[in-house]
Amino acid sequence: QVQLVASGGSLVQAGGSLRLSCTASDGTFSSYAVGWFRQAPGEGRTFVATIGGSGYPTYYTNSVKGRFTVSRDNAKNAVYLQMNSLKPEDTAVYYCVADRVVRTSREFDYWGQGTQVTVSS
Repeated sequence: QVQLVASGGSLVQAGGSLRLSCTASDGTFSSYAVGWFRQAPGEGRTFVATIGGSGYPTYYTNSVKGRFTVSRDNAKNAVYLQMNSLKPEDTAVYYCVADRVVRTSREFDYWGQGTQVTVSS
Protein backbone atom coordinates (compact mmCIF):
# COMPACT_ATOMS: atom_id res chain seq x y z
CA GLN A 1 0.00 0.00 0.00
CA VAL A 2 1.50 3.31 -1.12
CA GLN A 3 0.53 6.32 0.95
CA LEU A 4 0.78 9.62 -0.87
CA VAL A 5 0.83 13.08 0.65
CA ALA A 6 0.31 16.12 -1.57
CA SER A 7 1.29 19.58 -0.44
CA GLY A 8 2.12 23.04 -1.73
CA GLY A 9 -1.30 24.31 -2.69
CA SER A 10 -2.05 27.94 -2.00
CA LEU A 11 -3.76 31.11 -3.16
CA VAL A 12 -1.84 32.81 -5.96
CA GLN A 13 -2.52 35.59 -8.44
CA ALA A 14 -2.95 34.88 -12.12
CA GLY A 15 0.43 34.71 -13.83
CA GLY A 16 2.10 33.42 -10.69
CA SER A 17 3.77 30.11 -9.93
CA LEU A 18 3.41 27.28 -7.44
CA ARG A 19 5.22 24.01 -6.90
CA LEU A 20 3.22 21.07 -5.63
CA SER A 21 4.94 18.16 -3.95
CA CYS A 22 3.87 14.57 -3.57
CA THR A 23 5.75 12.38 -1.14
CA ALA A 24 5.32 8.66 -0.67
CA SER A 25 5.85 6.21 2.13
CA ASP A 26 6.87 3.29 -0.07
CA GLY A 27 10.57 2.52 -0.33
CA THR A 28 10.09 1.22 -3.85
CA PHE A 29 8.72 4.55 -5.04
CA SER A 30 10.93 4.55 -8.11
CA SER A 31 8.98 1.60 -9.48
CA TYR A 32 5.77 3.64 -9.60
CA ALA A 33 4.51 6.05 -12.18
CA VAL A 34 3.09 9.13 -10.46
CA GLY A 35 0.44 11.42 -11.81
CA TRP A 36 -1.50 14.54 -10.96
CA PHE A 37 -5.24 15.01 -11.34
CA ARG A 38 -7.37 17.99 -10.47
CA GLN A 39 -10.96 18.61 -9.60
CA ALA A 40 -12.52 22.01 -10.07
CA PRO A 41 -15.71 22.95 -8.18
CA GLY A 42 -18.69 21.12 -9.61
CA GLU A 43 -16.59 19.04 -12.00
CA GLY A 44 -15.04 15.58 -12.09
CA ARG A 45 -11.40 14.74 -11.61
CA THR A 46 -9.33 15.28 -14.76
CA PHE A 47 -5.82 14.27 -15.74
CA VAL A 48 -3.08 16.88 -15.51
CA ALA A 49 0.31 15.17 -15.85
CA THR A 50 2.16 11.94 -15.23
CA ILE A 51 5.76 10.77 -15.02
CA GLY A 52 7.33 7.33 -15.28
CA GLY A 53 9.27 5.75 -12.45
CA SER A 54 12.65 6.67 -13.89
CA GLY A 55 11.53 10.16 -14.84
CA TYR A 56 10.44 9.18 -18.32
CA PRO A 57 8.04 9.34 -20.07
CA THR A 58 6.03 12.38 -19.13
CA TYR A 59 2.57 13.28 -20.38
CA TYR A 60 0.50 16.43 -19.97
CA THR A 61 -3.01 17.45 -20.71
CA ASN A 62 -3.09 20.01 -23.51
CA SER A 63 -4.24 22.92 -21.37
CA VAL A 64 -1.07 22.83 -19.20
CA LYS A 65 1.58 22.04 -21.81
CA GLY A 66 4.34 24.63 -21.74
CA ARG A 67 3.22 25.92 -18.32
CA PHE A 68 3.45 22.90 -16.01
CA THR A 69 6.41 20.56 -15.52
CA VAL A 70 6.35 17.26 -13.67
CA SER A 71 9.59 15.92 -12.20
CA ARG A 72 10.71 13.52 -9.51
CA ASP A 73 13.51 12.88 -7.02
CA ASN A 74 13.41 9.20 -6.18
CA ALA A 75 16.07 9.61 -3.50
CA LYS A 76 13.52 11.73 -1.63
CA ASN A 77 10.48 9.67 -2.63
CA ALA A 78 9.04 12.83 -4.11
CA VAL A 79 7.34 14.03 -7.27
CA TYR A 80 6.85 17.70 -8.07
CA LEU A 81 4.48 19.67 -10.26
CA GLN A 82 5.91 23.06 -11.13
CA MET A 83 3.06 25.29 -12.26
CA ASN A 84 3.91 28.56 -14.02
CA SER A 85 1.76 31.20 -15.69
CA LEU A 86 -1.19 30.12 -13.61
CA LYS A 87 -4.69 30.99 -14.78
CA PRO A 88 -7.96 31.22 -12.86
CA GLU A 89 -9.13 28.09 -14.67
CA ASP A 90 -6.31 26.16 -12.97
CA THR A 91 -8.19 26.58 -9.70
CA ALA A 92 -8.89 23.12 -8.34
CA VAL A 93 -8.03 20.54 -5.75
CA TYR A 94 -4.94 18.73 -7.01
CA TYR A 95 -4.42 15.04 -6.26
CA CYS A 96 -1.30 12.95 -6.68
CA VAL A 97 -1.72 9.34 -7.75
CA ALA A 98 0.53 6.34 -8.25
CA ASP A 99 0.47 3.08 -10.17
CA ARG A 100 2.90 0.47 -11.45
CA VAL A 101 1.82 1.45 -14.98
CA VAL A 102 2.15 4.86 -16.63
CA ARG A 103 -1.40 6.08 -17.24
CA THR A 104 -3.28 9.16 -18.30
CA SER A 105 -6.65 7.78 -17.24
CA ARG A 106 -8.19 7.63 -13.77
CA GLU A 107 -7.36 3.97 -13.16
CA PHE A 108 -4.42 4.71 -10.87
CA ASP A 109 -4.27 2.32 -7.93
CA TYR A 110 -3.29 4.80 -5.26
CA TRP A 111 -4.66 8.27 -4.55
CA GLY A 112 -3.43 10.82 -2.05
CA GLN A 113 -5.45 13.53 -0.39
CA GLY A 114 -5.81 16.73 -2.34
CA THR A 115 -4.18 20.10 -2.02
CA GLN A 116 -6.12 23.26 -2.91
CA VAL A 117 -4.81 25.60 -5.58
CA THR A 118 -6.70 28.86 -6.01
CA VAL A 119 -5.73 31.33 -8.73
CA SER A 120 -7.23 34.79 -8.42
CA SER A 121 -7.76 37.03 -11.41
